[in-house]
Formats: sequence, C-alpha cells, structure tokens
Amino acid sequence: IRSASRMTDDTIGRSLFEQEPLVYPLVASSTFRLRSAQEGAVLSEDRAGDCGYMYSRWRNPTVAAAADVIRRLEEAAGTLLFPSGMAAITNTFLTTLKAGDHVVAARAMYAGTTWILKNTFSRFGLEVTFVDGSNVEEYRKAIKANTKVLYGETPANPLMGILDLEAFGQLGASNPGIVTVVDSTFASPYLQQPIKHGIDIVIHSCTKYMGGHSDLTAGCVSFRDQEHYRRTYKESKSIGTLALSPFDAFLLHRGLKTLNIRMEKHSSNALAAAQFLESHPKVTRVNYPGLPSNSGHETAKKQMKHFGGMISFEVAGGVEAGTQLAEATKVFVLAVSLGGVDSLIEHPASMTHRSAVRTTEDQTSADITEGLLRLSVGIEDVDELKADLAQALDKVTVQ
Repeated sequence: IRSASRMTDDTIGRSLFEQEPLVYPLVASSTFRLRSAQEGAVLSEDRAGDCGYMYSRWRNPTVAAAADVIRRLEEAAGTLLFPSGMAAITNTFLTTLKAGDHVVAARAMYAGTTWILKNTFSRFGLEVTFVDGSNVEEYRKAIKANTKVLYGETPANPLMGILDLEAFGQLGASNPGIVTVVDSTFASPYLQQPIKHGIDIVIHSCTKYMGGHSDLTAGCVSFRDQEHYRRTYKESKSIGTLALSPFDAFLLHRGLKTLNIRMEKHSSNALAAAQFLESHPKVTRVNYPGLPSNSGHETAKKQMKHFGGMISFEVAGGVEAGTQLAEATKVFVLAVSLGGVDSLIEHPASMTHRSAVRTTEDQTSADITEGLLRLSVGIEDVDELKADLAQALDKVTVQ
C-alpha cells in the first residue's frame, strides 16, 4: 500500500475480527463503510438497534457490546446507553411523557432528578407529586387520571430508603397505561434486578458501580418490554442522546467484568462500617438496609443479594460536626459521586443535594438534614476504613 489513503482498506478491519480478541475492541469510528445504498436504507430504518452499524450516534460496536452485557445482567428485553445517568433519566421522561401528564416520584431521591422534575419539565406542562419513596401505598393514593409514570429509587439517595419492588411492580400492572421506573444505581444489577419484579424500566448511572473506577461517565436504561425498547431507541436516535463515547463504553465493558467481586467487597465493608457507626456514641442515626434496625431491612432481604456499599448517617452536633468529620477523614476522600473502588465521604446538604434542599421546608420534607453525611464504601481493607472513621469521629466536637 503506497498511499496513506489506502489504509482505509476494510480488509484490515476484517482480519482483526477473524481472530476474535479476548477484550472487545474500542471502535472509535464515527461512521461505517456500507456495502450498498440498499444496506444504508435498511440501517436508516432500523428501529430495533440490532441491524448493524451506520453512524455512531445511532449505534456503535463498543457501545453495543457494553449494553448487551447490562441487558443480560438485568434480564431485560433491551438496554440503551447514554453519556451520563442524568441523560438516561432525562431521556426516559422525554420519550415517555407529554404535556399534561402526571408523575408520582420519591420525595427523597437523587437531587438531579428532583431538580429537572421541578424546574425543567414543569415548563412543559408536566405535573409532579412527591411522596414517601418507601411507601407504595402513598404512590397508590397519588395516582390520578393523567398519571403516566411512577418513579422510585431503591436503595434511595441519600437516605437508603427501600422500595418494595414486587408491590411497586404490581401497582403499575394494575393501572394500565402507567409505566413504573426504578433507579437502581445504588444496588447495581448484581445485587438486584427490578425487571424480575415486574418493573417496566430500570435506570442506572453507570458512572458508579458498573464502571467502578471513577474514570467514566455513562448511564443506561433497560426495558422489560421489547416494543417499548424499540420505540425508545427510534426516538432517541433523533434526540441525539445515545451518543455515549466509545472510549467510555470500552471502560464500562471492562468494569462490568469485575462487578460481582467488587459488589461483594463493597457490601461486606459497608456492613462492617455501618455496624461500627451504629455503636458509636457520637452517631445519632445510621441509614443502611443491612442493619436489622433499618426500617427497610426485611424488604431489602427479599429483593437484594447483599445490601450494597452506600451508607448515610448523622453525627451529634449538626452541620458543624458533620463538616468537621467529613474534612477529617484520611482514607475516605471528600468528594461527590460514588460506586468506585475508593471510599468517598460527602455532605449532601452542601454538595450533592444542595439544589434540592435550599430551604428548611425542603430539608424537612426530604428528611435531608444539615448534619447528614453519606459514605460510598470502597474495597480497601475494612479495618483501615473503620480506623479512619474512628479517628475522624474523635476529632468531632459535640456542643
């Protein structure tokens, strides 16, 4: 080959795949060589996302490989990947709702979800009612003639509330035309599969446990129904939200390979840390579904393999004590996000949930107090984690 332009010869690409690589390749191409105009016509009309590749904003091999792993983990009919968890959530509302529709959502959940429901979608005539996200009966009572989506999280951010997936799925099934949506980020599909309990749509921020190393951003939406998946794929192609970077998809595919062993360690470390915190005299409340004292413990036992790596707790002394502790840890890093191998600590009222609890009324309604702290427990040595919490608590001054 004398000319650099001849390096586009597709025999090079074909020879690579004739010997199947152990690690799925990173395919960075934005566009793909077509065999004929007719093939292009078929791909342009592809409504299922399974006919091949034409343009990476629609479908990319590396992205598709990661999506298929998640689909199998979730036992779903189909899975779509997005550039972030918020893109996945926003796309779900955009493709499921119209002006005049009504959503029933959890009062205490991820602040970004709360914000777009209150501020963004309200501009387009969407009605929202917020309820106790752990109480299926409150969802039932909030349903109106125009209700189209019941939206929950379990475990919920940041209070670790547990939603009974079986009862939630049955509530949706008994109300034709209503779609049940669950954000299962805090559990990962290794610990729970909401679709098995009758949930219609499952959302994850893949940035968290699925990626697992704090080095990518991605989100996913998995569907119980094949036709629902196909409709959403077709619309999302035009909206432009399917454009997850192949580089992030490559990292996500890699992270999924170790999801099981990481979640085992996250869960065992978190349980030990929660037990330590519950016994500490300066800690007034611990929110962790693995503790028998937790109100959602029995429900979590029914639907989760283990209880996950997320904890929230309060220390005596309010906001001053809480921020003092968060700034005193050495192994736990003061940072937002979660689900990576490194342990993190954050103060929700001033960091992740600041936009959702700006007023005292907001804080009281969501039960997100100024003294609340959230831990993402990593996979470090558990004794080091407990020792770090102990030394930080020793520095907290309780007035």
